[in-house]
Amino acid sequence: MSRAVLSIGSNLGDRAALLRTAVTEFADVLRATSPVYETAPWGGVPQEPFLNAVLLVAGDETPAEWLARAHKAEGVAGRERTEHWGPRTLDVDIVHIDGVLSEDTELRLPHPLAHERAFVLVPWFDVDPSATLSGRPLCYWLSIVDSSGISRREDVDIGP
Repeated sequence: MSRAVLSIGSNLGDRAALLRTAVTEFADVLRATSPVYETAPWGGVPQEPFLNAVLLVAGDETPAEWLARAHKAEGVAGRERTEHWGPRTLDVDIVHIDGVLSEDTELRLPHPLAHERAFVLVPWFDVDPSATLSGRPLCYWLSIVDSSGISRREDVDIGP
């Protein structure tokens, strides 16, 4: 059994509905869904704010199978890969898989930028406060990352 942390985000269309698409696509392996946060875009491309959340999933999938499922969910949501760090209907990033380190160009684990992203760390901490990333507790990373641009959206429900 493998346990994975998925970061989901959307800034095009009905953002909440598109996040629910990811929840639905992973429903059979879903263990926890974080609250939803609104965040400024990352990467310098001018675009609308994102809604972000984290899903904890567990199943018999290999890392490659988790990646295939992530890409399938993005496809169901109509994701087109046109601009790096550009706007998207749905982004599903595999942040961490317990016990897996990978430098594969298709899937680097843990995600190489996770420790810099409040939109990953804050919702992940909500659902797994004892988690570690790169050998340090999430609370360490949260103490050094700028989380001023992230706000919890109590009015947005994406499901279980």
